[in-house]
Formats: sequence, C-alpha cells, structure tokens
Amino acid sequence: MKYAGKKLVSMLVTLLIVSFLVFFAFAVIPGDAAVSKLGTQATPERIAALRAEMGLDRPFFVRYGDWLFSALRGDFGKSYSYGDSVSALIAQKLPITFALTLLSFLIMLVCAIPLGIYTAKHEGGMLDRIIMVVNQVIMAIPPFFSGIMITYLFGLILKWFQPGSFVSYTVSVGRFFHYLLFPAVAIAIPKAAMTVKLLRSSLLQEAKKDYVRTAYSKGNRTNGVLYRHVLKNAMIPVITFLAMTFTDMIAGSVIMEQVFSVAGMGRLLISSISSRDYPVVEAIIILLALIVVLANFAADLLCRVLDPRIRREV
Repeated sequence: MKYAGKKLVSMLVTLLIVSFLVFFAFAVIPGDAAVSKLGTQATPERIAALRAEMGLDRPFFVRYGDWLFSALRGDFGKSYSYGDSVSALIAQKLPITFALTLLSFLIMLVCAIPLGIYTAKHEGGMLDRIIMVVNQVIMAIPPFFSGIMITYLFGLILKWFQPGSFVSYTVSVGRFFHYLLFPAVAIAIPKAAMTVKLLRSSLLQEAKKDYVRTAYSKGNRTNGVLYRHVLKNAMIPVITFLAMTFTDMIAGSVIMEQVFSVAGMGRLLISSISSRDYPVVEAIIILLALIVVLANFAADLLCRVLDPRIRREV
C-alpha cells in the first residue's frame, strides 16, 4: 500500500511537470492560433479580437492555471479548428488508436514469446541462427517502411485490403479489425524482433545460475526447470521492456495511421499541430503521458509479484 501511494504521487508529479512543459512549449514556439484560423491576410484588429476571444492575450500563468483546473475536472476546453469539445474529439479517436496499439501488442507477444523460448532452448542450432539473422534484418528496417511494403504487397498486389479505405468500428467491427490488422503487423514486427532477442539473452543468462544447476541435479527435466523457474525470473527485464514497448507502440500507431490513412488520434494530432489547435495537442500529449506512467506502474507491480526480492528492497 505504501509503495502504491509513492508511485501514485510520483505519477501525479510527472503529469504535472509534463503538462507545464507542454503548455510552456506552445506559449514560446513561433505561430499563433488566431493567425492560423483567420489567415495571414486578416487585419491586426481582427487577430487581436480573436486572440482576446480565445484567451491568448492573458498572462501565461493565468492561462495555465485556468487550463490545469479545468483539465482536473476532465474539461480540456474547445478545439480552435473544430469548435467541439476536446474531450469529445479524443473520445471519438482514442478507441481507434488504442485498438491498433493493443492489436499490435498482442501480435508481438504471440510471435515473440514462443520464438524467444525456442531460440534459447536450441541455442546454436540451424533454426536459431536463421531466426537471429532474420531478427537483425527486421530490427534494421524502420516501421514506416515496413508499412509501405505491407501496403504494396498485401494491398496493391494481393488485394487483401484496399489501401486508404479505412472503416470505422461504428460502421463494421469486423472490417475495422480487418483493416487494422495490416498496420498492426507493421508496428509489431520490429518490436517482436527486439523482444525475441531480449528474451533469448535473458533466458540464456538465467540458465547459467546456480539454482538452475541445482534443479537439474535433483532430476528435474529441461522443460520443468525452464517453465517453472527460469522463465519466471528471465521475464523480469522483459516485462520492463514490454511496458516501454507498449508506450512506444502508441507513438508508432500515430505514425502508422498516416501511412495507412487510419482516422485515429495520430491524424487528429498532426492536423491540430498544423492548425495550431493547442487545446487538442495539449490534451493528446497529456493522455499519452498518462498511458506511459500507467504502463510503467503496471510493469513495476507485475515485477514485484514475480520477484519477491523487489518487495523486500523497496
């Protein structure tokens, strides 16, 4: 309970610092939301009037304080470009980006965990060497390039999906996930390669420890030692990596949405940055920061469950 309390305080402080830095960044970078909305041909009087209407003429700390208190109540203001509530806009796009991220993460786990265990069990074998070479090649390919190749191969040549014809989950859940499968694979492939390499190395390192030799000396079989003892301990660094990978996949989803024309938070974020729609950008960045700290918190708790030594050290 004490540990969870400390983590909660740390998370809140982190989000507060992120919110301040984001708000400060948009206050000092070049560009003006009023000019972006009215155009460069607008008169100074119209620009000044719109800035006053948006509240951009007030002091920085006054604007930040008002925004922070509103955000704590779940109110992130109104979008400059769309005129709608920022919370409502994000609520429309978040399920799409989250579904893409979750699908990518599941594909990565399904591919990486069995391959990592297999390559560790058959270290030095022919298939192990082939998998590791393929791993190196995959890790060297940027995800956006993988997305382009998947679009070309499965979309234009094999016709398994039609590039650009994204279908929302509100229209058809089946077609929605069918379309998301291809950008999800593009996101998952490089992360799966990294996870295979890390899990393999962690298993091989753990297998050399004294308790493993003791377990073998008691007559335990290889699979029993591996799955009952070695795998649980070897997963500690992998879980931490998976937490960072999950958050990185969200950023990858933002990029991949542009490649596959998925109408998620990525497209909303890019368009909002271009139009200087700061309330939307600030809310999305804060949301992403919240997901990052929650994922790391979940990873810490899971590691404490798997390894009692961590609980004693804290």
